[in-house]
Amino acid sequence: MKKREAAFNLKRFLMANIVPIIFILLSIFAIPISQFSASYLIQEMLIRLARNSFLVLSLLIPIIAGMGLNFGMVLGAMAGQIGLILVSDWKVIGLPGMALAAIISTPLAIALGWMCGAILNKAKGREMVTSYILGFFVNGLYQLVVLYLFGYLVPIRSPELVLSRGYGIRNAVNLLGIRNCLDYCIPLTIHGIKIPLGTFIVIAVFSFFIIWFRRTKLGQDMRAVGQDMEVARSAGIPVERTRLISILISTVLAAYGQIIFLQNIGTLNTYNSHEQAGMFAIAALLVGGASVAKATLPNVFVGVILFHLMFVVSPMAGKYLIGQAQLGEYFRVFVSYGVVAVALVIYEWRRARERAYARRMFRGEA
Repeated sequence: MKKREAAFNLKRFLMANIVPIIFILLSIFAIPISQFSASYLIQEMLIRLARNSFLVLSLLIPIIAGMGLNFGMVLGAMAGQIGLILVSDWKVIGLPGMALAAIISTPLAIALGWMCGAILNKAKGREMVTSYILGFFVNGLYQLVVLYLFGYLVPIRSPELVLSRGYGIRNAVNLLGIRNCLDYCIPLTIHGIKIPLGTFIVIAVFSFFIIWFRRTKLGQDMRAVGQDMEVARSAGIPVERTRLISILISTVLAAYGQIIFLQNIGTLNTYNSHEQAGMFAIAALLVGGASVAKATLPNVFVGVILFHLMFVVSPMAGKYLIGQAQLGEYFRVFVSYGVVAVALVIYEWRRARERAYARRMFRGEA
């Protein structure tokens, strides 16, 4: 009996962590082949950890509320980009520029988050696919605004931003005025490695906020709703309102995360930057060992490191292994979408197995 339980626990641990285990093995295989130095990889991982962590952290609150992976976070990313476009036109630079972009994006993100939450309340049990499709719908509205209304109805004074026809924003917006303004606002270099300390402080504060938020009444209500909506409703918890608030908070945080992401990059791809924000953040979270129903802070940081480590080493590993770096590029695209599908399939399979095992234990058959 004990041996069977031990074997089951080991199997359950392996299945619960199969995605991070696979990525660890791939990294162990690819890092020596890529021939990158340790200092280069450490620098890249620090930059990417600072660049992406806030976006991934914004996914945690809807998971607590039982709404799964919030593919609708791209709505917040679009709000953040609108704030950055306006700040670039007004020539507000540095940390004041970032703060102003966040202030501008906040009401937009609140409105989009409220709309998203209200729609998802009508699609209980299908939140992920609904938020995914909703992202495409709002993306069309975003394209309409930046391609036709900016410079036409919304005044844009800077000729570097506007298309030659006189309205519409160019494909690329230079964010030189705010580039790395948060990352290196507190300069710190250790053995030639630059530490984006400012961004890490913001991420640490937000991480402590999540820990605190889970202990608040609203956080406990979200947890109760995530476990069983009917029981939570019977306990007097406003289920729909709680779910809506979780999506609203996630959308606003995604706007801030996109601003942090783009200040690190230094360039805004007007029509495409937001499209990969949701998929890459969700993939990184799943690579860290999270699931649709449970995600923790360690899942976030482990996932960002493993996911982006493969992004860094795979092109060069492909080049030295078979002579074509392009294979590594194809692998990156395959991984970003494939890991989401694999993680979702494993989650459903594992949940079915655990339910079957629980039934056998209840009947005394195991």
